[in-house]
This record gives sequence, C-alpha cells and structure tokens, in this order.
Amino acid sequence: MKFVQTPLKGAYVIEPELFEDKRGKFERIFCEKEFKEIGHSKTIVQINHSLTKNKGTLRGMHYQEPPMSETKMVTCLNGSVYDVIIDLRKGSNTFLGWFGETLSSGSRCVMYVPEGFAHGFQALEHDCELLYFHTEFYNPEYERDVRFDDPKIDIKWPLDITEISERDKNHALLSASFEGVLV
Repeated sequence: MKFVQTPLKGAYVIEPELFEDKRGKFERIFCEKEFKEIGHSKTIVQINHSLTKNKGTLRGMHYQEPPMSETKMVTCLNGSVYDVIIDLRKGSNTFLGWFGETLSSGSRCVMYVPEGFAHGFQALEHDCELLYFHTEFYNPEYERDVRFDDPKIDIKWPLDITEISERDKNHALLSASFEGVLV
C-alpha cells in the first residue's frame, strides 16, 4: 500500500497495490502493520456498507465527538464518489480546511479519515457502493454534523445536488464561537 499524505495533516489517500493475473485480482485494503507506520493504532470495531442510488446525491458531513471520536477508512466498491473530509481539530494548522478526492471502483483508493474530521461524499454515478471501516461504534449521542454548504468551509461539490436528506440539508451553520473538537 502507498500512503499519500493529503494537505490535511494525518489524513491520507491510500493507494492499494493490485496483484492481477489470469484468475483475477487481489488487493489489501488494510494491514495493521502498515497502518501503524502512519500512527494508526486503534482497532476496527465496525464495518458499514452503503448504496447511493442516484448521481448527484450528497451524504454528510458527519463526525463523532469525544469520547466516541472515530477514525474512518472509506473505499468505493462500485461507481465513483467525490469523497470530502473537513479538519475540525481544535488548534490544527489546517482547521476548517477541506480536501476532496474521487474514489472509484476502478482506483480502489481508500480515504483515511482521522479523528476530528467530518466526512461526506457526493455520488458521481448511479448505484455507488461504499465500504467504511470504523474505530468506534456508532453512537447517536455523540454524532455531530457540519452543513454541506457552510460558507466557512466553502466546499466545491462537482455536481449539482440532486438529493440530500432533510437532516443533512438542515444542519446548523458553524457558529462564530466554534473552536473545533479535541482529539
């Protein structure tokens, strides 16, 4: 695996090494030993799968606050998505900075989303499937959100938004007093 540092410290796009022969393909998307080299030490406790039916659909931007902060690793199994992360870490040099990367079934790259980052994506095709690895259990009491169009962040989504949940559409904008999350 190749770990490509994003402009947001601690966040990576992971390029898997693909082995291919006449039988088909093989790749690793997680190796505890290799992930330790970038400072990852938490156990994966939950794996989720999503299907987003329609191109242009947006999901996000979600995170969990301490003590339920989580690292996520996200890969696209079918289709392609514009995957976005926001640095919400209090005191970070890139606080409120965002980074986006196209994840696709063709590239098989993995977005490594550290604790203290919000995550979301927009489907670039119909029938996009994602697989998420989490280091913490989902806990609605600690779930928080950043609105997808918050002007403090100013994410440049590649497509017009065709569908978004009422919940994601109606998150509050970040307040002037928001100083970030501790990790």
